[in-house]
Amino acid sequence: MIFASYPVLIRGGGDLATGVAYRLHKAGFPVMVTELERPLVVRRNVALATAVLQGRIQIEELHGQLVPTSDKAQQLAQQGIIPVLISPQLPADLPFSILVDARMAKRNIDTQMDQADLVIALGPGFTAGVDCHAVIETMRGHTLGRVIWHGCALPNTGTPGIVAGKGAERVLRAPVPGVVVWHKEIGDQVVTGEQLGVVSSMPVVAPFAGVVRGLIASGTAVAAGLKIGDIDPRNDRAACFTISDKALAVGGGVLEAILTWLNRKAQNET
Repeated sequence: MIFASYPVLIRGGGDLATGVAYRLHKAGFPVMVTELERPLVVRRNVALATAVLQGRIQIEELHGQLVPTSDKAQQLAQQGIIPVLISPQLPADLPFSILVDARMAKRNIDTQMDQADLVIALGPGFTAGVDCHAVIETMRGHTLGRVIWHGCALPNTGTPGIVAGKGAERVLRAPVPGVVVWHKEIGDQVVTGEQLGVVSSMPVVAPFAGVVRGLIASGTAVAAGLKIGDIDPRNDRAACFTISDKALAVGGGVLEAILTWLNRKAQNET
């Protein structure tokens, strides 16, 4: 592992965070992930957070595994396995050189620039040079994946990007508070109006024909309006099980930021 002395901690294990982990893992960085005890991840088949729900997960060439301690996380990371540690707070006993806030909260929860030698944040809610060293643009479009060393990412619009002519309607949201129970699975093809599941007996239906790209774990208690699923109008079932173009673009931005920092560091030391 060429960058074994630069361990990376990624806070959050959703689909974008997984794209980051994939890029860094392939480049030779030891990667560790922290997650919540009950992740609200939708694209579960391509999210390292799913290791919390089922113990382990295989995503393309990534092997994710739930670990009980920081010591075990360090051990597995050096072996090329992605450890996932349940830790809502930044672990005090887990050493790392690089921190990536990939929780996609659209706001800065608790990230500070002094938490690591290099602190990178994804998307809106952060200011490079103030609470992190670099911000990676996450909005679809011309600037997706770009590294921002001064300033902020584009503001959150609250509307998903357009895919095959579909935008906000791609997202399934809980109609009422309650527990989600699905009748369909990720990868299933559905037609307009087909019932996908229920939240507290209230039906959740497909807004148009397509493929079920993501579903929050069945049995999860949710608030009304929370994103609980995603329908893809492109009918490409394979896309439900592979890391997305957006996640890889964001991951590429993180990799660029780290390599730029290492290059500057080397130049300053000569």
